Parts: sequence; C-alpha cells; structure tokens
Amino acid sequence: MNISSQLEINIKELKKRFENCQDVIQRQMVATGLPIYVVYVDSMIDRDLVEGEFLKNIMYSLDYMPKTDVFEFLQERALTTADTKEAKTLEDAILAVLSGDTAIFLEDCPKALIISSKNFPTRGVQSAESEVAVRGPKDSFTESMRANTVLIRRRIRDTRLKTLQTKVGVRSQTDITVMYMEGIARPELVSDIQERLKRFKIDGIFDSGSLEQLTEKEWYSPFPQFQSTERPDKAASSVMEGRIAVIVDNSPMVLLLPTTLNCFFQAADDYYNRWGIVCFVRILRYVAALIAMVLPAFYIGVACFHPEMLPTSLELSFAAAREGVPFPVPVEVLLMELAFELLREAGIRLPGPMGSALGIVGGLIIGQAAVDANIVSPIVVIIVALTALASFTIPNEGFASAFRLVKFYLILLGAFLGVYGVVLGMLSVLIHLASLESFGIPYLMPYVAVKADENRDFQDGLIRMPLFKLKKRPVFARKDQRIRYKSEEERNVFK
Repeated sequence: MNISSQLEINIKELKKRFENCQDVIQRQMVATGLPIYVVYVDSMIDRDLVEGEFLKNIMYSLDYMPKTDVFEFLQERALTTADTKEAKTLEDAILAVLSGDTAIFLEDCPKALIISSKNFPTRGVQSAESEVAVRGPKDSFTESMRANTVLIRRRIRDTRLKTLQTKVGVRSQTDITVMYMEGIARPELVSDIQERLKRFKIDGIFDSGSLEQLTEKEWYSPFPQFQSTERPDKAASSVMEGRIAVIVDNSPMVLLLPTTLNCFFQAADDYYNRWGIVCFVRILRYVAALIAMVLPAFYIGVACFHPEMLPTSLELSFAAAREGVPFPVPVEVLLMELAFELLREAGIRLPGPMGSALGIVGGLIIGQAAVDANIVSPIVVIIVALTALASFTIPNEGFASAFRLVKFYLILLGAFLGVYGVVLGMLSVLIHLASLESFGIPYLMPYVAVKADENRDFQDGLIRMPLFKLKKRPVFARKDQRIRYKSEEERNVFK
C-alpha cells in the first residue's frame, strides 16, 4: 500500500496495523501549522537520540521551514544524521520501524522519512566459549549482525571486502549478510549462496543453524557442509582465503563456505603458534577422530569375534575383568555409551558450574558404581572414557557430533559382523565422504583431486608448514588470485 499524501489516512492505517501493539509508540505533533506523525518501537531505539535531538531539531526548524519541499528540508537541514532514507509504501515504513528505525510521516507528503535509530538490547562482545584458544584474540561474535560485520571489517581494512544484505523469513524478516573478498572469492560461489537463500520461503529464521539446514544439499549426511565459528579472527582469515561468510542476525555463530573435512581439524590458534607443535597437535586430532569413531566398535569386534588377535595375557586380563558381568560385550558398551551421552546432554542443559560438576561427579559415580555392581567391566569404562576424550579434541562441535553418530553405526556393525563389520562400516563412511561436496569443492580436499591445487594444500593439511612456506591460498580462491605471500627476494624479481 502506497503512503497517502493525507496524513489522517496514514494514521488510520498505521493504528489499524499496530492494533494491540502497545510497545509501538505513535505520536502526532503539530508545529507552526504542520502536522507530523512519529512512529517507533519502544526500547529498540535510542530515545535520547530520537526525542532529545532529532525531534527537537525538527520542532525548532519548523519556524524556518519553506512552504514547499518540506521533506527535503527536513532530510537535508533539520537532522544531524546522514543515515536517513525514504519509504514510499507503508510496508517499507513498517518494516523499518520493526527493525529499530524511526518513521516520520508528514502532511501533503506521499512518503515517509526513515531515521536510523537502532539501539537493540544486545549482549556485549565476550570471550569465545566453544572455540577456546590459548593464544590469539579472545573476542567472539554476538547476536547483533552489524556488530559481527564490524568485528570482521576491523580485521580486513580493504574496500574489496563486500557485504551483501538480504532478508529471509516472511514474518521474521531476519537480516542475512554475505561477506566476501572481491577478486579472491569465486563469483559463482557468491551467486550460488544468494540463489540458495531465495529458493525457499519460511515463517522465520532465528539462528544460523536453521539457515544451514535449509540451504545444504546433502541434508541426509551427518557431516556438516558449512563450517560454523564464533571467532571473528577465524572468519576473517577464511574470507581472506576466498571463502564466504554468512552472518545471520540474532545468531552468534557465523557460517563459512565452502568447507572441507580438513577445515574442521584446523583451530584458530594453529596459525599463532610455532609450526612444530601445530603439526604434532594436528596429527593428534586426526588420530583422536579415528579413536572417537572406531575404538568401541573395534573392541566389540575383537572381544566377541576375534579374541585371537590379542596377546594371551591381555585376553586373560579382559576375561577376568568381565567375570560376573551378566551382559554381552555389545550391550555393556551401548549401556555405557548411552549413559555418557545422557551425562553430556544433562551437563549442557544445566548452568555452567553445575553442568561441570555433574559431568565429573556423575561420570565417576556411575562408572564406579556400575563396575562394583558387575553391570559393566572396567575395560569398557576405560574405552568409553578414551572415546569421550578423543571426541573433545575435535575443534568443531558440529563436526564432532557427526563422529558421535557414526560411532553407534560402527558399534552395531561390530556387534553383528565383528572386525569385518567395522572395516566395512569405515569403508562406507569413507565412500560417503568422498561423494560429498560443499559448493562444488570435494569434501576430502586436499586428500583427493590433488592436482587441482598443485599439491599446495597439503602444506596446511595433516601438518602445517611454516607460514613463509604457505605462499598460496587454498583451492577455495580464484586461480589467478592464489598467491598471498612473497618474500623480499621474490618481490624484487617480480618488479
């Protein structure tokens, strides 16, 4: 509906639209014979700025207001802010008001003046909780989309850092920002994510996790095709590599695309520490991921089907430990794994100190009591504890959750087919990973299609070479923009 030049019609329609919305402030003001109508949402605006400065300036300037071009006079001379725009339809004006702006309607003017006055109640910038780093920046993203874009732009002071903003959600009208480096990011990736955002209609988007599920193609896979992070330094470095950051308003997690399996094993502080210790930690993470996925199933397969694989003394020790346990090995492993998953879930839902205490005390009490009651054997408690510790070493929580699901899949195969079932299960997981791709990039890069990146990505894969050796960007970047580092000698050669 277009805005009418008659103020009374606009007021009537606005009151109808905002009926029973008592948090919306609507006020009609008259000065020197010119009626104006002000609309904003309480506690979403800076009241001191709107009422103490903007409206006061407008009221004072009405004495000098010309008889014609009133709208332009207010916009250019009466306001002390440059962030103003006009709305020609009531829908646009209402959307601006619900987004935290202030709308001013004038008599004999078929458009509304929109003043930027956002002042949402938000959480301040705090330390990262799920991606803790010993060395490096401590700030993390917040629920404010604009604050998140600022945290990235603060690190990349380049006009080629582009931000494309859109709205998703028929009713929520959630702001979505796509950030990328022009000239480095592949244009087809930018177009692809923009098209995916337009392919669906939904009532509302309230977190980046919902957007991730709606835009990924291989929805059946437990492995994420987006990488989520709460660290601005990680998002900024990814954007510099040619990847794209998707920022969702009201969400403290930023989505990075495209992504590969290798990206999930890279922590932010890997690039702040010396390369030797980083290589050791990277290898440890890969080994831990294998342990988290395979260890319980492998134990079941060996204990039930292939005890001859173990030394005699170790097999006798296992048999003595299981003496008096009434359940078969697969059942006691499943019991302990499910008990640990319950403890993990309960610890997450409780407040911080209580959750930590529940995890530690509950694990000790349940494990010891189960052993004393001969419900499970001590070796199963040790295996489940090692599996849990290994899963915690994976830097990305969403990626670690995929290994938790695959673990139960391999346990079932190991219970029915032994070690052969575990091997078949691992092969099926490997085939599934090889079939995945994220926005056209194979999921197992750089371990497959090695010629696509001239073997360069191996330098930041299982191991990380010194920074001066990482002269080229990963395969995400455009081919003509792969070089990111030149030494002084190389610069002299290129001059």
